[in-house]
Amino acid sequence: MTLAPVDYVILALYFAFVLGIGWRLRKRVSTSGDFLLSGRSVPLWITSLAFLAANLGAQELIGMSASGAKYGIMTAHFYWVGAVPAMLFVGVFMMPFYYGSRARSVPEYLKLRFDEKTRAFNAFTFATMTVFSSGISMYALGLLLQLVLGWSFTRSVLWSAAIVLAYTFLGGLTSAIYNEVLQFLLIVIGFAPLSILAVAKAGGWGGIQTRLPAVMTHSWQYMGSASQNPMGVEVFGMVAGLGFVLSFGYWCTDFLVVQRAMAAESMAAARSTPLLAALPKMLIPFVVIVPGIAAVALARAGTGYALPMKNGGPDYDQVLTTLMAQFYPAGMLGVGLTGLMASFMSGMAGNVTAFNTVWTYDIYQSYIHPGAPDQHYLHVGRITTIAGVTLSVATAYLAQHYNNIMDLLQLVFGFVNAPLFATFLLGMFWKRATGHGAFTGLLSGTLAAALTHGLTVAEQKGGWLADLHHFPSTMAQNFWIAIFAWSACFLITVLVSLATQPRPAGALAGLVYGLTEVPKDHGTRWLQPGRLAVIVGVVLILLNAWFW
Repeated sequence: MTLAPVDYVILALYFAFVLGIGWRLRKRVSTSGDFLLSGRSVPLWITSLAFLAANLGAQELIGMSASGAKYGIMTAHFYWVGAVPAMLFVGVFMMPFYYGSRARSVPEYLKLRFDEKTRAFNAFTFATMTVFSSGISMYALGLLLQLVLGWSFTRSVLWSAAIVLAYTFLGGLTSAIYNEVLQFLLIVIGFAPLSILAVAKAGGWGGIQTRLPAVMTHSWQYMGSASQNPMGVEVFGMVAGLGFVLSFGYWCTDFLVVQRAMAAESMAAARSTPLLAALPKMLIPFVVIVPGIAAVALARAGTGYALPMKNGGPDYDQVLTTLMAQFYPAGMLGVGLTGLMASFMSGMAGNVTAFNTVWTYDIYQSYIHPGAPDQHYLHVGRITTIAGVTLSVATAYLAQHYNNIMDLLQLVFGFVNAPLFATFLLGMFWKRATGHGAFTGLLSGTLAAALTHGLTVAEQKGGWLADLHHFPSTMAQNFWIAIFAWSACFLITVLVSLATQPRPAGALAGLVYGLTEVPKDHGTRWLQPGRLAVIVGVVLILLNAWFW
């Protein structure tokens, strides 16, 4: 890939702009709440785009294109089954508890609902997960800079980490949110043309269908059994593993995305944030997944494009960047690379800002140094930002062992988010759930995830305890890890809760459904949460039917 001077100019302008946003917003930061929580003052349209962009990191762009090439249009289930329904649920049902409880983070809500030990468990596991996720984003950008600039992987990682550190250190969460809006726009501008060009070169969607097996171009038709599709997943595994456990576990409990909605200026805006974000979320597959599918068709059509290779097999993580090198001219290549850079910044900054909030409030303030002046916690939040970026650099090297970074990401979610969703489901909708039950359930769910991974093998991964079962793909293994983790947590939480003393109902007001007054819909006719959820749901059904 060769860059022209105009491409370097575009990249330089982008970096100057994001750093300028951080420099400008630094004046708004005078307390730890300003730095870590954005003062709950961000407008709805900003929080909606940030809610979407926080999940639209480099691992999603590169990973979803890779999964498109590896699994076909079934990858769209990560959006149409594995994202949008949960986004509707968190907006309609869960945001009243998060926003109304005035909790500063998801772990703090667990403290209010259950007890201190449950909060501590989630705080430490979530902090670990954000470091892994941020490292995966960093790994993705490292690969990009290697390809584009010819730098070593280490140099690429360190240089890119410095940029993100600079603007998050200056402006905190507000800087990250406003940059995420810019990054979302750049991602669309940078990659929508690539999808159009790749599909057109392959002869349109019809041409792709003629060159690929039918299983690559249908989303539901070949899911009767795991052996019928390249993902190795049947309907139950897809709906229960991805559509319920992993999806709801991520969108409903992951502080990375919930934090964006909690920064909204009102309860109505907080509830509408994930609902508005769901509309463009449904269309993202056409920008990030379809190019990967088109790449396989192009490789089989004799157009001069070949799938990149790694360790004797396809290197799916390089599909997106090689397509850019193939189709983008000077200038447009700079825009596309800027979009990739933006996706990296979005994903990494989102994880870092979530990490520093949880560490500062839920770990440091709670267990290490309680009762300090607010300026002390602001100082700690800035130091934690540096620490989070440094730890992410280390985890970037772990991702090198995977040829599809989405496989690694879903594995991490299976360990952390899957059991956590069972805890939240019971905690928010069953007042009998106790702190002892929640804590024991989380431990059991995490242990179940570890046992499932240790006793099963998929693509030479797992099986570190024994080889009792082979999954046809790493993704199928991830789905079942999530199912077992959620089921174990749910069952143990119920059993232990029934055997222990519950909190009085009066102490659960504002924290449990039935003991909390859910606010009535506000705003314009079409921005009311209930109406928005119905509109999104109808469009979602139509998309699934179209690609059946």
